[in-house]
Amino acid sequence: MSGKAESFADKMGEILNYGALNLAMGIGYEVGLFEALSRMDGPASCIEIAAESGVNERYLREWLGVMVCGEIVEVHADGEGSELFELPQEYVPFLCQSGGNSNLGVYTQEIPLLTDCARKGVLEGMKSGKGIPYECYPKFYDFMEELADAKHRDVLVNSFLPSVLEGEMVRRLEQGISVCDIGCAEGVALEVMAAAFPQSKFTGTDISEQSLDNGRKRVALNGLTNVTFHLHDAAGDYVQPEQFDYITAFDSIHDQTRPFKALQNIHKLLKPGGVFSMIDIKASSSIAGNKKHPMGTFLYTVSLMHCMPVGLVDGGTGLGMMWGREKAVSMCRKAGFSRVEVVDIPEDGFNSHYLCFK
Repeated sequence: MSGKAESFADKMGEILNYGALNLAMGIGYEVGLFEALSRMDGPASCIEIAAESGVNERYLREWLGVMVCGEIVEVHADGEGSELFELPQEYVPFLCQSGGNSNLGVYTQEIPLLTDCARKGVLEGMKSGKGIPYECYPKFYDFMEELADAKHRDVLVNSFLPSVLEGEMVRRLEQGISVCDIGCAEGVALEVMAAAFPQSKFTGTDISEQSLDNGRKRVALNGLTNVTFHLHDAAGDYVQPEQFDYITAFDSIHDQTRPFKALQNIHKLLKPGGVFSMIDIKASSSIAGNKKHPMGTFLYTVSLMHCMPVGLVDGGTGLGMMWGREKAVSMCRKAGFSRVEVVDIPEDGFNSHYLCFK
C-alpha cells in the first residue's frame, strides 16, 4: 500500500469514528449527560452518573464507551478495580450551557437533526434538483429557535448593537426609530430590542404564520406594545418604500429562494440614510477559499442538508449558507446599497456583519 493510500485509510478510520462520536455526543447533550457529568464531584461510577442524570444505566454504559474511546470522558479504576468516569473540567465550557458562546456541544445535535428531517429529500434532490420545503424541518427549527433565543438574550443588546456604528445605533434606538427584522421567526430578537428600547417601534416579517403567532403571544405576554408582526415574503412583489430607519437579518438572507430580490426590497424599505445589518456566515465565496475554514466541513454539510435545498424550492436560487463574503458584498452593492462594510461581530466566530448603507 502506498503512503498516500495508507494515509487515506487512516483518515477514513478517523471519519467513521468522529461521525459516530458526533451522533453519540448529540444524544448525550440532548438528554443532559454532559451537564450531569459536570456536576459530579470527581470520578463517578456508572450507577452514580445514571442516578444524577436520570438515564438508564445500561444505555449510559454504552454511551460512556463511546465517550471514553473518543477521548471526551476519562476512565479511572477505584481501589477495587471498578471503573469510574470523569469529564475533565477543562472541557466543561465547550460542552455545557455554562460555557455560553464557548459551548460547541449544542451543535452536535445539528447534523443528526438534519438527517432526521431531510436525508430522504436530499437523496431525491441529488437527482431531481428539487428543493425541500420548510415544512420538512419542524424539529430543526425548534432547535435553531432555542439557539437564537439564548444568543440574542446574551449578546444582542449587550454587545452586538453597541458595536453598530460605534454606538451610534444604540443612541438612535434610545431616541426612537423604526426597525424591521427580516425572517424574524418567533421574534426573539425583536422582543429583546423592544424591551431595551421602548421609544422605538419594531416590525417582524416571516413566511411562517405559526412562528408569527408564537411571536405575537410572546410579546403580548411580556406587555410589549411596540412590536408588530406581518406575514410577508422578503422577496415579495409588494413593498411599501422608505418605511424603516434600521433593518436586520440574522442568518436569513442565504435561505431565501430569491435572495437578490430580497436585498432589493430591503433597500427599498429603508429610508434615505437608513442602515441594514445583515448577519451571515463568515466564509469565502469559493470552495478553495474555504479549504482551511476551521468549520468548513460542518457548515457545508448544514448547507447541503438545509440552507441550499430550502433555497431551491419553487425554482429558487439555492444560494446556500456558504455563499461567502465576495458574493454577499457584490449582491448588496448591486441591490443598491451605496456602501457595504464587513466587520467582525463581538463574541461570534461564525458570522460576519455586513453593514449596508442607503
